[in-house]
Amino acid sequence: QVQLVESGGGLVQAGGSLRLSCAASGRTFSIYTMGWFRQAPGKEREFAAAISWRGDSTHYADSVKGRFTISRDNPRSTVYLQMDSLKPEDTAVYYCAAKPFTWSRMANDYRNWGQGTQVTVSS
Repeated sequence: QVQLVESGGGLVQAGGSLRLSCAASGRTFSIYTMGWFRQAPGKEREFAAAISWRGDSTHYADSVKGRFTISRDNPRSTVYLQMDSLKPEDTAVYYCAAKPFTWSRMANDYRNWGQGTQVTVSS
């Protein structure tokens, strides 16, 4: 098992930036694909971004491509989500998730989840 704790959420104006962090502890962090998902009120949890266990491959939802950047620091067991040019529709609770090895955009494929951090973008 790996334990995940997100931080960095908050309130920001449209066009602004936030950087989310997810600190992992427990099992070997470097073997896990890390993903960021988000869930807005009344909507299903949706994929935002993922990064391979080696950090050499990244994947993004079309809605965030070109604005969000996922990265990881394996020695620090931390994954980041840099969010730029934020829009009101980015408002959601953002969750960090982990799964061994291969990446996926399906939430059900991830076995470990953080508690979430709220991101609110005002217009």
